[in-house]
Amino acid sequence: MNITKSLAVIALAGLSFVSCKKNTEEAPKETAQTETEAPKVKKEIAAENLQTANFSVAGMTCAVGCAKTIQEDLTNLDGVQNATVDFETKSATVTFDKTIQNPESLTKVVLASGDGKTYTVSDMKS
Repeated sequence: MNITKSLAVIALAGLSFVSCKKNTEEAPKETAQTETEAPKVKKEIAAENLQTANFSVAGMTCAVGCAKTIQEDLTNLDGVQNATVDFETKSATVTFDKTIQNPESLTKVVLASGDGKTYTVSDMKS
C-alpha cells in the first residue's frame, strides 16, 4: 500500500512538472474579489459595431492551462462580448466591438498570454 501511495505522489508531481507551460516571470494574477469590488459589468455593444474574428492559435499544450487562460484574457478585454478558445481544434472565436478592439489587439493579447513566444496566431478572419 505504501508503494502505491509513493508511486501516485511521484506520478502527480511528474505530471504537474511537465504539463502546461506557464511563464514563471509573471506576477500571479489576482482572481479573488474583495467585498468592496463590484463585479465587472460589460457594456452593451451596438449591433452595428459587432465584429467576429476567427483565428488559429498554435502552441497550446493543454485545455486547462493554455486554452482557458487565453480565453479568459480575451474575455476580460474591454469591448469583447464573447471569446471561445478550443484546444482540440487550436482555434479561437471572438465577438467584439470594432470601435474598441481590432484583430491586431486580439493577437497581442494571445501572444501576451504566454511569454510572447509560446503562442502564435494565424489565419485571422474577421
